[in-house]
Amino acid sequence: MKKLAQKGQIIEKPTDVLKSHYVLEFLDLKEDNRYSESDLETGIINKLEHFMLELGKGFLFEGRQRRFTFEGDSFFVDLVFYNRLLRCFVLFDLKIGKLTHQDIGQMQMYVNYYDRKVKLEEENPTIGIILCKEENKTVIEFTLPENNNTIFAKEYKAILPSKEELKKQIG
Repeated sequence: MKKLAQKGQIIEKPTDVLKSHYVLEFLDLKEDNRYSESDLETGIINKLEHFMLELGKGFLFEGRQRRFTFEGDSFFVDLVFYNRLLRCFVLFDLKIGKLTHQDIGQMQMYVNYYDRKVKLEEENPTIGIILCKEENKTVIEFTLPENNNTIFAKEYKAILPSKEELKKQIG
């Protein structure tokens, strides 16, 4: 406890900087309205400073809709950040619905591409975060290897949960 008080949070592994979920209330997306992944991305870019504060320490914005092409097919990573504390790229894929195994496979391809073609030898492995409206723990369990340290699914809330919802999460 004394060490934590003196030095603050010590970052040793990717999960040390990732939150269990993110609250994106500052985007002003209403739960009852239908919005697209593009609306979500535009909202984040328009309020990038707020989003980066929500992410936490060490994040630097690198770009949006980063394109890479192979064998004539183009792919786009929604948001690319670099975390200077982890010394690695952090890729975000934005999903407005429930997580699927296809989402995880797509992110695995993005992470593999960045690790093999973009990152420098001295940098740590790329991290992929699928920011989704609803996680699917069983899909995560059976799609990702047990020792996974690079791909994460994180829920977001467009509005702060009610007191009742917070009690359910805690309780």
